[in-house]
Amino acid sequence: MDRVTAQFPEAVAERYLDRTGGAWAVIHAEHLPKVAAFLKNELDFKLFTSIDAVDRLHLAENDPRFEVVYFIYSLSRHEHVRFKVRVSEARPELPSIVSVFRGADWWERFVWDFYGIRFSGHPDLRRVLLYEEFQGHPLRKDYALRDRQPLIPERPIKDIFRGPGTSGVS
Repeated sequence: MDRVTAQFPEAVAERYLDRTGGAWAVIHAEHLPKVAAFLKNELDFKLFTSIDAVDRLHLAENDPRFEVVYFIYSLSRHEHVRFKVRVSEARPELPSIVSVFRGADWWERFVWDFYGIRFSGHPDLRRVLLYEEFQGHPLRKDYALRDRQPLIPERPIKDIFRGPGTSGVS
């Protein structure tokens, strides 16, 4: 993260070591795509590992409410880079990095599905594990566990026993 801070001093809001000694950075949301591109193209962090989010609603310091956490790995250097972007509850939106890391597609959809954080510029931002009519985002701390979801008509499914390349004859 030293090189990221040197290249984009305005992009890094904070740096710290976690309790295991791992280095972290907090990146300002508007600089996320260019930091991701710099990590991939200049520093050889080409393996996008995952994205997740944290709802900080019940923490003492909970403003902004959400943190989106990014994990990227360099195969040539055998190093991980970990950084987070803080997102407000009033405007839960970040720029997408799918144009930089194709592997971020599914993960951004996951964070949208379960936390309700939108990714502007995402090519296909829709639910990935829950059905489209599902109301709310279940990993938010204020999601009502006892609420019922609306009933939806059963959707037709394709024959899962006969797929491409099978004759269907037993």
